[in-house]
Amino acid sequence: MGVLCILAAETVAKQCQPFPKKPTPPAVASLPPLQHELPVTTAPTPAAKKKLTLIPLIFLIYFEVAGGPYGEEPAVQAAGPLFAILGFLIFPFIWSIPEALITAELSTALPGNGGFVLWADKAFGPFFGSLMGTWKFLSGVINIAAFPALCIDYLKRIFPIFSSGLPRQLALLISTVLLSLLNITGLTIVGYVAVALGVISLAPFIVMSLIAIPQIHPHRWISLGQKGVKKDWTLFFNTLFWNLNFWDNVSTMAGEVDNPRKTFPLALFSAVILTCLGYIIPLVAVTGAVVVDQSKWEAGYMADAARTISGTC
Repeated sequence: MGVLCILAAETVAKQCQPFPKKPTPPAVASLPPLQHELPVTTAPTPAAKKKLTLIPLIFLIYFEVAGGPYGEEPAVQAAGPLFAILGFLIFPFIWSIPEALITAELSTALPGNGGFVLWADKAFGPFFGSLMGTWKFLSGVINIAAFPALCIDYLKRIFPIFSSGLPRQLALLISTVLLSLLNITGLTIVGYVAVALGVISLAPFIVMSLIAIPQIHPHRWISLGQKGVKKDWTLFFNTLFWNLNFWDNVSTMAGEVDNPRKTFPLALFSAVILTCLGYIIPLVAVTGAVVVDQSKWEAGYMADAARTISGTC
């Protein structure tokens, strides 16, 4: 036992002794500076990921929310021209602008691709963040499924072959597949395509509205609808809400935006103006220029109104 204690004491003593100084290396003859330096090798810097700029972002937001004045017709069918015009003038201030402002604020504070999932996770924890993502995914699937059908409803007014049967089903399938493949190419390409599609989708309504100007009778705007037609307020408010909602969806693009603190709020502001004008101008033009049975104001009626205004039927 005593031997062990002595050995332990010697070991501790050795560990406590200062380390011997290393011998100073012999002086090296001074050489030119270039001979002292070793070659430095650095890995190639990966190319910076291309970010969304302002114009593509505006049109991406526009398509997330509206995509054109498609689907606004049931508001006239439900409550008449006056309430439809007032609805698309007032509802943006009640719902669209506040939602867009909230989206702009939170997207610049938490500029990630998780968007609303990040908001819920930060505020309430991961469980509610997961719930938010699940609910938004389900609502998105249901909502997006309506757009190909709405597009074909407009095409069938021009090409009756798409009214029913196999041609309609093939048109729905092909449009869905093409748009899905487009999304796979990446957000930057989708942004530029959105600009082109935005111009294409708005151009017919702009032309129609210009042609309608000489035919407009302002007194038609104050019509409360046909006598004996009961107001369908459920359809009216559902139409407004569906056409002017979903601004928070664009938060999932915040991580792909170049300088989001500056670009994102400006893009949202521009998209709100574009969306509101895109709805109200054709609505004012058609309700002022065309007198038609209120029941005919169903989804796709704008195509029939364009033919009436242009005098092609």
